[in-house]
Amino acid sequence: MKKVLLSFMLMCAYKLYAQNKDYTHVAVPFTSVKLTDSFWLPRLRTNAEVTIPASFARCESTGRVKNFEMAAAHAGKFCTVYPFDDTDIYKTIEGASYSLRIFPNPELEKYIDSLIAIVGKAQEPDGYLYTARTIDPAHPHPWSGTQRWQKERELSHELYNAGHLYEAAVAHYQATGKTNLLNIALKNANLVCATFGPDKLHVAPGHEIVEMGLVKLYRITGKPEYLQTAKFFIEQRGHYDGYDSTSRDEWKNGSYWQDNKPVVDQTEATGHAVRAGYLYSAVADVAALTGDQQFLKAIDTIWNNVVSKKMYVQGGVGSVPDGERFGDNYELPNATAYNETCAAIAQAFWNQRMFMLHGDSKYIDVLEKVMYNGLISGIGLDGKSFFYTNAMQVKSTSHSEVEEERSGWFVCSCCPTNLVRFLPAVPGYIYAQKDDQLYVNLFISSTANINVKNTNVEIVQQNNYPWDGDLKFTVNPKSATDFTVRMRIPGWARNEEMPSDLYNFQSVDDEPVVIKVNGEAVNYAIENGYAVLNKKWKKDDKVEMILPMPVRRVIANNKLVEDQGKVALQRGPIMYCAEWIDNDGKAANIILPGNTTFTESFKPNVLNGVEEVTAQVPAIIVDSTNNSVKTVQQKFTAIPYYAWANRGKGEMVVWFPQRVSDIDIIASIQQQKQQPK
Repeated sequence: MKKVLLSFMLMCAYKLYAQNKDYTHVAVPFTSVKLTDSFWLPRLRTNAEVTIPASFARCESTGRVKNFEMAAAHAGKFCTVYPFDDTDIYKTIEGASYSLRIFPNPELEKYIDSLIAIVGKAQEPDGYLYTARTIDPAHPHPWSGTQRWQKERELSHELYNAGHLYEAAVAHYQATGKTNLLNIALKNANLVCATFGPDKLHVAPGHEIVEMGLVKLYRITGKPEYLQTAKFFIEQRGHYDGYDSTSRDEWKNGSYWQDNKPVVDQTEATGHAVRAGYLYSAVADVAALTGDQQFLKAIDTIWNNVVSKKMYVQGGVGSVPDGERFGDNYELPNATAYNETCAAIAQAFWNQRMFMLHGDSKYIDVLEKVMYNGLISGIGLDGKSFFYTNAMQVKSTSHSEVEEERSGWFVCSCCPTNLVRFLPAVPGYIYAQKDDQLYVNLFISSTANINVKNTNVEIVQQNNYPWDGDLKFTVNPKSATDFTVRMRIPGWARNEEMPSDLYNFQSVDDEPVVIKVNGEAVNYAIENGYAVLNKKWKKDDKVEMILPMPVRRVIANNKLVEDQGKVALQRGPIMYCAEWIDNDGKAANIILPGNTTFTESFKPNVLNGVEEVTAQVPAIIVDSTNNSVKTVQQKFTAIPYYAWANRGKGEMVVWFPQRVSDIDIIASIQQQKQQPK
């Protein structure tokens, strides 16, 4: 009875909340979309069958579950390394909850409930939940301080843990209708709101995400304290007097934590790239829900800084290994690129929210770039091997910090569990609504049921994206209804590689994007990157959009010094790379002259099915007998960047010189030649 009553109260609160100010564009929830896609659905199935079970197993074998059991008993010693290890359980529960909606699994659901029971027993009576202290309060984790929240600003991650708990609880509630984890989260959130505030403790959380989590709880319950506390945490940034504002050291001046100045005064992305992405996502949430125009202006400015000066061509961010952080403007080196997988996921969260604020396709263009390239590159095709970082090149002279092989787990395993929760949430990124306008953002075969003007509209996508640009849609309203369908025309199909001048296509492609309605080509207007189709839609109306997909050569802004004279390859949304295994044992010796002719072919038995790009190109070869360097013509093969490092260890390159005179190649090969066998 209590569960039914609470569910009813939550539903009423949600309806009340929904009447208030919010995003102008609302994502169609994952619960309303069923995938049939040949690209994403197998990945979600692998996540359900391999990644989630492996993640739970590793949480048990590494002691993460044991930490909760010891916290419940108030006995033992924290047995993992980091105080944020609790979040790996939360994130896996979140991903498993999403996954249950796609692949129902009673045994998994029962196991999740058993874990939730363990988590609940570890919670202290007032709602505090943090195993690194609760196990033995007299001897907490060294990062935790002697008192609660004492080191929250820089080390403890108490609020970070809480944020992931909230996100997991909302996902679990939305996916299953159960409130067992939500009750734990609400109890903790009530403690947080009672502890922090204008007349209480003041702190800027050291690792953001509690702000996003509180907003999600507000959306579910309508409780204003949750939104107020999220906004309070954001507004606390830039007011700590313990930093040295004159120092260029990001740890000393606070910019590592995005805490060097108030958020409303920040103009560029700084510091730890994951923390930053979570902060900017939360700022977008709070700006939408409160109408705070200063927040909106700040994140608009910071977004422009990222896409015009701080993003790699495959969507990765956070170029500096030291501190997993953003570098200076245009500091995007290839040899030491960091590109943490979690940072790509944070960018996906942020860009989705920026779209919901503004309704502009440029944010989905960036989201798509991230999703199809620098995000899924973080997980192997086997579903149980991962990259923490995502390299831009691997050569014989690569730096030791560049990951060349995938790992099954990490001591700090935030990235694998973050992937676990992102992948099954993909259905929620495909569509959005604003009033009587239906936005088609991503091209993923699926069936969705959406309420438009109080009429149920079924929309069915059928495509072979990202390999084929011929996209087919069936629009099935329950009854004939006037509304607008806005079809995103990707930036790459409009000769825009990025919504900035950071990267451009080397030449213009004049082939138009064709749209047909019921077999007839139509003229259409483009607004904010969307083709606007406004008509009275009837049952079985057909829409076809044909996106040209030639292989495009990408060049970099002249301020990216390492990429000058080089090109990257893109086809549709997919960035390409060359691996040693396809190119006579090397990749760093390949030249792509301007007159290279590319051939594309789908290889169903290669890397779970990929579109390969091939050509005849010159390659530099060292003749050790004659102590000379020469060029030879050889077959060149490129594969999607996301698929590299699934066939062993060896060279990989994204940016290719266009001329033989590139001395980096010669120096690299000569150095390799001099190395002892």
